[in-house]
Amino acid sequence: MKKFTKITGIAAPLPIANVDTDMIIPKNYLKTIKRTGLGSGLFAEMRYHEDGSENSTFVLNKPAYRHAKILVTGDNFGCGSSREHAPWALVDFGICCVISTSFADIFYNNCFKNSILPIIVNSEKLEQLTKDALRGMGAILTIDLEKMKINRPDGGIVSFNLDAFQRHCLLNGLDDIDLTMLISPEIASFEERNGKMYPWI
Repeated sequence: MKKFTKITGIAAPLPIANVDTDMIIPKNYLKTIKRTGLGSGLFAEMRYHEDGSENSTFVLNKPAYRHAKILVTGDNFGCGSSREHAPWALVDFGICCVISTSFADIFYNNCFKNSILPIIVNSEKLEQLTKDALRGMGAILTIDLEKMKINRPDGGIVSFNLDAFQRHCLLNGLDDIDLTMLISPEIASFEERNGKMYPWI
């Protein structure tokens, strides 16, 4: 898994509460189990008209935000069904950090397994960061995971907290498989010992 240490990039404002995973990636995009290619379907029902043309009013279709790396959203982001395609679509588009006051639990945990940093801030801080994101081409934020700080365009700093284990995993690029591989010698030793003790298994 890709390490997350420090990023600087455009922050796109999406001040909508209760954005569910079907809004993030509609169900008709769930036919694949590949993690790539889903970026085109990200927020598809808001990004495109029925004829497939782009909705020019949607934030990620605006020139200033087409290459956004950060999403500043409303409350309870990622609610609804537990589809892992939602973080896959965000990553494939280029989003590697989502900032909100709250996240649905399953989506939140899926983020850490896909190199996305979900940051929880209070309402006041979210309002500040949303105003920053509304600056268009000037909506540049720097996210420093080691220091757990967000550097704002005007020089201000927003601090955030994160579980120590989740932070460790992101900084070192460790998903569940990587964590298992770290203890592969112990697993091999157990299998060998177990095989001698119970050879009929």
